[in-house]
Amino acid sequence: MSRSFPYVSLPWKLRGELPVSDRDLAFFSARDVAMCVSQRAMAAILHTHLPEDMRMSRALPGIRPETGPWLRVDEAYAEQMARREELLAAHPADVLYLDPDARPAADELLATVLAELPGIGFDLSESCVRRPDERVVHIDPSAPMATLGRLCQNDFVLMQQRGDEHVLTGAVLCFPASWRLREKAGRPLTDIHVPVDDYTEDLARRVQRLFDGIGVGRPLWRFNQLWYEDPELFQPRSQYEPRRVGAGLQDRPYYRTERQTLLRLPQSRAVVFVIHTYVLARADVPLLD
Repeated sequence: MSRSFPYVSLPWKLRGELPVSDRDLAFFSARDVAMCVSQRAMAAILHTHLPEDMRMSRALPGIRPETGPWLRVDEAYAEQMARREELLAAHPADVLYLDPDARPAADELLATVLAELPGIGFDLSESCVRRPDERVVHIDPSAPMATLGRLCQNDFVLMQQRGDEHVLTGAVLCFPASWRLREKAGRPLTDIHVPVDDYTEDLARRVQRLFDGIGVGRPLWRFNQLWYEDPELFQPRSQYEPRRVGAGLQDRPYYRTERQTLLRLPQSRAVVFVIHTYVLARADVPLLD
């Protein structure tokens, strides 16, 4: 027996009017299925351009110094923010996480971001922020990660030193690219990248050394390159589900890339992943070196 589900932002088997067998449903929780049948179809939110420095491939980890702004506002801001508002309201447990011990780092991150916003088109008052799309957001000191999620179109992931490794201690992650926040929360860097095939033990050691060496005021950045079957920004996938994206699947119709900036907060010494997501239709993807 097979069933048909409407196009929604859930694992690939539940997207698009695709037939799903009872055996297939064993991969998904009852909660996932409930989300699938209840959510409305989402319109595609697409970019038509990429920054010039994101048009070339680089070997992993592909890190270089960030010489431009580490927060950006682009053509998709208003639409991406509307999607973020929907996710934060309807599914906060899926897109927000904060270890209580990481609260000082989250507060520091919010203060750091607020200081940057006037330079990229935001208007700040003591308690509110007017975004570039003219929406006004209340600054909620009791919910720093949620406030960040309503201000910026990028996601934020806090990593803090615990023993010899950096651990994920907080995040607002509205646009996951095939991973699930609740499975990675509280886990060290090496576990977060399991089961990415290219993430070898040697590469894991190199990335950890990189994290150890990130200096205050010297942000770094990298980007990834993926092809997807659909353009939905909210793409959670359990590490136990089949992986359907990657460099070997370039016949897919949508190109998805993340600009991932890493910066060190001076007081808490936390490392922050700042993840800016671009999705382009194949026809708009420039020639990639």
